[in-house]
Amino acid sequence: MQSNKIDIRSLSLEELKKHFVQSGEKSFRAAQVYEWLWKKSCSSFGEMSNLSKELRQKLDELFTINNVKINTSQYSADKTIKNSFILHDNHLIEGVLIPADDRMTACVSSQVGCSLTCKFCATGYMERKRNLNPDEIYDQVVLIDRQARENYNHQLTNIVYMGMGEPLLNYANVLKSIERITAEDGLNMAAKRITVSTAGIAKMIKKLGDDGVKFNLALSLHAANDKKRNEIMPINEQNSLKALAEALKYYYAKTKNPVTYEYIVFNDFNDELQDAMELAKFCKHVPCKVNIIEYNPISFAAYTNADVDKIEAFADYLRKQDIITNVRRSRGKDIDAACGQLAIKEKV
Repeated sequence: MQSNKIDIRSLSLEELKKHFVQSGEKSFRAAQVYEWLWKKSCSSFGEMSNLSKELRQKLDELFTINNVKINTSQYSADKTIKNSFILHDNHLIEGVLIPADDRMTACVSSQVGCSLTCKFCATGYMERKRNLNPDEIYDQVVLIDRQARENYNHQLTNIVYMGMGEPLLNYANVLKSIERITAEDGLNMAAKRITVSTAGIAKMIKKLGDDGVKFNLALSLHAANDKKRNEIMPINEQNSLKALAEALKYYYAKTKNPVTYEYIVFNDFNDELQDAMELAKFCKHVPCKVNIIEYNPISFAAYTNADVDKIEAFADYLRKQDIITNVRRSRGKDIDAACGQLAIKEKV
């Protein structure tokens, strides 16, 4: 990247208009460029065919489009496609296309690496290098949508911010990316089709409430017991279950959006009836549902997936407490599908 060039997608439409007027161009040119960048997802000024060659050249001299590119892709037998993406500064991130009978989901990253050191997560063993910019998150969606159309003849239906990084530690850029993804002059996807997953940062969950967000919130819970959660998720030491419950109540009061709890059932750790009882009690704070997730073991951690019988008994108990409970089977087991695995392998 040439550092003297401005990242054009960091500018608002108004800022672009100002630039064009100051350069002696018509202000409507800004809207044309903005459409190429955000609605048509173009990756070079040369593609902007309704602009003069001279103007395209001027733009290329002043600005850059720091578009994300696919570095490698792995194709699973279950049709999951896992990508490592390369950024303009050569950092690697990852994103996954997860096809299902009723949906086509993109899982995207929000940071390069992660600072939270969750013990069961491959990304937790990577150093956090930097936050992703809104356009870098947007590009992942565009590229994965393209894969969905090319491989399965179906557009994306859902987006989950469950890839590398903690979205609420990149709050402004994540919200800006969602604004561009949902905008009519962007990708025009429905906010209700987007889920942001957090490891649990109480003050930022409250901020989501204050900002009246329309997308869905998921909390990676994995234990409804502070002692156990501290052990696997050090962030819980500063964001206890009590603090999270208060934040979630505040969020729900402001948005009226139900919350999803993600719960990986680890063998001999959080897979007993007592654990299910603790989770059911936590579920009483706000309207919610539970996604029980099958664990994809990683070489960095000693955790393994609970037995199928244990998982079913766990889910059955929750359902008997009138809690909406889904069991999500692990996808892409044959292609390094656990979060961070592919990017870590390519860095080693």
